[in-house]
Amino acid sequence: MRKNSIKNTRINGEVLRELSNIIRGEIKDPRINPMTSVVAVEVAPDLKSCKAYISVLGDEESQKNTIAGLKSAEGYIRTKLAKTINLRNTPEIKFILDQSIEYGINMSKLIDDVNK
Repeated sequence: MRKNSIKNTRINGEVLRELSNIIRGEIKDPRINPMTSVVAVEVAPDLKSCKAYISVLGDEESQKNTIAGLKSAEGYIRTKLAKTINLRNTPEIKFILDQSIEYGINMSKLIDDVNK
């Protein structure tokens, strides 16, 4: 299976949807910020591993705590993912902090300051 095949694209979308539902509704860890969103998911073609890009709206300490909370709940998340998505292998999830939204907000503020 090629990396950008239709099947892999569908699997990425399904894992993204289910992962965001699990993080938003089922994890009760107080370290996880309520303003946490899953930006993108890349499942490997062999379905063994998965990179989940997480965006957290908050300060740097809140971002670190959220990533730590997600890493500690990785087994629970993987079990829930296995129950909701029918795949041959349930991928091992690696959470990566994505700061692209925060970067975009900062660039927008800088552009507004220059225009004034």
